[in-house]
Amino acid sequence: MKRQLVVITGLSGSGKSTGARSLEDAGFFVIDNLPLVMLPDFLSLTDHGYEKVATVVDARSSDFLGDCREVLSRIKAEGHAVDVLFFEASDQDLVKRFSETRRRHPLVQKEGILAAIDNEREIMSELRRLATIILDSSGLTVHQLRQRVLASVLGAEDHEGQLRVQVQSFGFRNGLPLGADLVFDVRFLDNPHFVEELRPKTGLDPAVSNFVLSQADYQAFLGKLKDLLFFLLPRYCQEGKTSLTIGIGCTGGRHRSVAIAEDLGPYLLGTGSVVQVNHRDISKD
Repeated sequence: MKRQLVVITGLSGSGKSTGARSLEDAGFFVIDNLPLVMLPDFLSLTDHGYEKVATVVDARSSDFLGDCREVLSRIKAEGHAVDVLFFEASDQDLVKRFSETRRRHPLVQKEGILAAIDNEREIMSELRRLATIILDSSGLTVHQLRQRVLASVLGAEDHEGQLRVQVQSFGFRNGLPLGADLVFDVRFLDNPHFVEELRPKTGLDPAVSNFVLSQADYQAFLGKLKDLLFFLLPRYCQEGKTSLTIGIGCTGGRHRSVAIAEDLGPYLLGTGSVVQVNHRDISKD
């Protein structure tokens, strides 16, 4: 059985976990920290399932990285499609992320965090040379990085026959979006408008986005919405539909709907659709 295999690798703190979650949402079977030398055996043991597989390989299994070129060549020779997705970021961004999350870099010693990053760059240099896709996450939000991961691995080109999905945020007080095929009302969620420090911001701001997306009700809603859309979109394609507009509405169209539209877009790339996200009312008072 021929597989699509993605090796997720790169520097600690550069976005590998986001990449793994993104591919898992897109239907990949994801394994964390499986030494590369064990990957051929894993593929042979799962010969009757898992057409799309992704594995995270990082400095935690550095003792096994020396054979990576040989292992990947062996897997390709068996007919599997292999991509090596390498994540990196600037030293400044990596230091900031470890500081903000209070996580410890896996290689840090008494020399400090910058020395650990330099050491890791050296350890991972061979895999970087083998990379088919290199993603620099410097300055990107989690949602932007997720979009790039799915576009890089699955492809987001506008091929003939693909469903074109537009996710549009809007405010109900400004009316429904013209031509919307599906409309979802997210006004049941707590409103950032009533949090003084969040009111002047929009759903594109990480503080507002975190406020909305971290709500338990949103997580429950997202699961149900994904199930619905993943059911509907292939069936729309079968019926010959070429475009679909999904409206996400809140009161003013600046906070909740914007954050959710940004979050939903990358998930929909996992259906093989061409996805565009826009915000009708984000600049309105």
